[in-house]
Formats: sequence, C-alpha cells, structure tokens
Amino acid sequence: MRSFENILVTGAAGFIGFHLTKKLSGLGYQVTGIDNLNDYYDVSLKNSRLAILRELPNFTFGQLELADGRAINELFSNNAFDAVINLAAQAGVRYSLINPHAYLQSNLHGFLNILEACRHNKTGHLIYASSSSVYGANRKMPFSVHDNVDHPISLYAASKKANELMAHTYSSLYDLPTTGLRFFTVYGPFGRPDMALFLFTKAILEGRPIDVFNNGKMKRDFTYVDDIVEAISRLVPKAPAGDPKWSGFTPDPSSSFAPYRLYNIGNNKPVELLRFIEVIEAKTGRKAVKNFLPLQDGDVPETYADVEDLMREVDFRPSTPIEVGVSNFVDWYRDYYKI
Repeated sequence: MRSFENILVTGAAGFIGFHLTKKLSGLGYQVTGIDNLNDYYDVSLKNSRLAILRELPNFTFGQLELADGRAINELFSNNAFDAVINLAAQAGVRYSLINPHAYLQSNLHGFLNILEACRHNKTGHLIYASSSSVYGANRKMPFSVHDNVDHPISLYAASKKANELMAHTYSSLYDLPTTGLRFFTVYGPFGRPDMALFLFTKAILEGRPIDVFNNGKMKRDFTYVDDIVEAISRLVPKAPAGDPKWSGFTPDPSSSFAPYRLYNIGNNKPVELLRFIEVIEAKTGRKAVKNFLPLQDGDVPETYADVEDLMREVDFRPSTPIEVGVSNFVDWYRDYYKI
C-alpha cells in the first residue's frame, strides 16, 4: 500500500479545513494548506483560524486562488503531494441564488485545476468535498450513495454533483483515485457565520429574533465537525480501487470500474429545527424570539444520511449528540467574542 505522508488541504483557513489540518498535523502528516481568504464571510475569523494553524510544526501555508491554474500548477510542481483534500469551494445554498457566477469560478473551474494538477503529478489520492445538497428532490430516506442524484434544486448542489462527475471522468481516463464526501450540515467551534447555529446563537445572545424557515419543521442531520475530520483522516490512506463487480447494466452511483468512491458523512439521526433551537436556548439560558417563515427556494425539508458504507470502510460512525456539539460551540462563541 502506498505511504501517505505529505498532504495538501485546500480551503485550510475554512471551517472544516481548519479542523482537518489540526487533526492531520496531530497524526504526524506534513500538511500544506492553501486558501484565497475571500470575504464571503468575516475574514478576521479565517485569519484567527490561520494564526492557530501557523503554530503547528508541520504546516505550511500559501494564499492561492484555485481558479489560478498557473499558481496551482507551480504549487504541485514544487511539492510531491501524496494526497490532496479539496475543501475549497464557494459554499452556501442561498447565496447561490443571488451570486451564481461565483460557484462556476470556484467549484467548477477551480476543481478542474485541482484534477489536472493531480493527474499530471500522479497524486495517490484525491479526496474532495461534495454535499448532502446533491440529493435535491430525492425523498427516499435515509439518503443513500447508491441512489441516483439527478434532480438538484440549487446551483450549489449542481456544482457539487458536477464535481462528482468530473472526478469520475478523471478516475476513468487517468486512473486517478478519487473519493467524494457528501457532508451533512456540519457545525461546531469556529463554524461559519452564515450557518444556522452561528446565526441563532448570535441573535439569541443579542436579544434579536431569529428566522425559522419552513415554520421550524425542517429536519437536518446535524454533524459535529470532529466527526467529519475523524472520518476524513481515516479515509486518507484508503485510496479506492476499481470494483471488478461493478456493472454498467446495473450501475451503482457510489462506485465504479474506475478507482472512484462516494461516501456520506452524517450523524445518521435527523433533528427537527425547533429541537435544535431548544438546545441552543438551554445552553445560552435565553429564549429565542422566532420569526416563522416558509421553506426557502433551494432548501430541502429534510436530510438524513445512510452511513453504512463509511462504517464498513473505516469502522467509524459519526455520533456526537447535538447537546454536546451545541454546548461546545456556544462555549467557543462566548470565549471568542467575549460575551
């Protein structure tokens, strides 16, 4: 089995990238991180994460834009990456409704540059972030990687589905091992300010109302960030091989004749939004003023991850209860913002 020692993490100053880089460093990997440090949300939060990462003895950082093909090629030419973990992307379902062009530049053009660099430099394993949003209009629960996902309802979801198709193409044409990860509603300390937990906690502590979409009847498979990075770290040395049993007559979307795999990473336990808010209220000691609103365009009423494939592959199942995860986040928020 190939040894994986030198890893590139794109989006290293992002929420998941920050936690993953700390995890990989702690496991002894040499980690190179890149990020464009854009202003989609508060850059000072990204810089705070980066300041912590810079203290790690086996971490180096470069400010790069994925869409800059020349810079990406130079990065790969000057380094021998055993594995690449691509977390850099334009995130956000709702933002994709008002700024669609940002998603094509980062999520498609940028990802193509990563694929090309991995191809030409014989990278041993490319792991990339997909999203639970690819399930779109699917209603069969729990969401399974073995089901087709051909009906996205946001451009963000479509861009992530496109990433999976692009990765398969490179796995097939160039024998590049690729693993796509469909994350389910990730939360935790240093989380993104545009995510529900951050927005709710901030508003509740400031005494402002919160917007509760779908009248609070939405369900989400809230997944704590430590569970996400544990799963990713276990998958790093698990570069996929082609499945000799795969059949084009009954094609399984999660695998292939090529070295290509897909996994869900979710808590496997959907929680109603109102219950999630109750947990935040209990931790902050304050009641939320709720502004009930209908389901927004691009949103789905429920997410629920089938993680049996992940469990079989790496013997790990995300399981952090929301009571623990929310408590950790609120503690971090109060400490970080001195509230």
